[in-house]
Amino acid sequence: MKLLAKVVTVSDSVAVGGDDESGPAVVELLERAAWEVVESVVVADGRANVGKALARAVDGFHGVVVTTGGTGLSPRDQTPEATSDVIDRSVPGISEAIRAAGITRFPHAMLSRAVAGTVGRSLIINLSGSPKAACEQLAVVEPVLAHALEVLAQGPAERVEHPEHDGTGADRTGHQSGAGSQPGAGPQPGTGR
Repeated sequence: MKLLAKVVTVSDSVAVGGDDESGPAVVELLERAAWEVVESVVVADGRANVGKALARAVDGFHGVVVTTGGTGLSPRDQTPEATSDVIDRSVPGISEAIRAAGITRFPHAMLSRAVAGTVGRSLIINLSGSPKAACEQLAVVEPVLAHALEVLAQGPAERVEHPEHDGTGADRTGHQSGAGSQPGAGPQPGTGR
């Protein structure tokens, strides 16, 4: 199986002409590990920008999409939210492994809000914006990525639509999902249920 990857650099400064150090560093690491990087793009921070870039990246793609940047605590750091908007299923073990490895050397790694998940036959992984940190994080998870893609190849090529949910947190009947909407959850104050 051919190992394909795309890299999305998320940075306001790079989007307006600044130097991109993280994207090329991640591309180089992937290529040294025998991945074919078929696309590398830069987008400005922000949920909408990143979400659009990720939706384009995964459309009909069977491979890994790696983001670098936008995972911290700054108000403009919204890569995890945009990723969560796009993915069908979360793969928390990837982000947990990245944070666990980072914390041993750099306690601030616990402040990362990075997520990972699947959509169709693609796996999206958020990495930090620092070139050094992004490469260290990718090195932690790269050994499992080919296997992840083999498993994803067995599923549907496109996003799986869930007829009972519309993606807004409410089911098609208009009831809000989550606590209080499940059988036996009991009445919720102010809802009349």
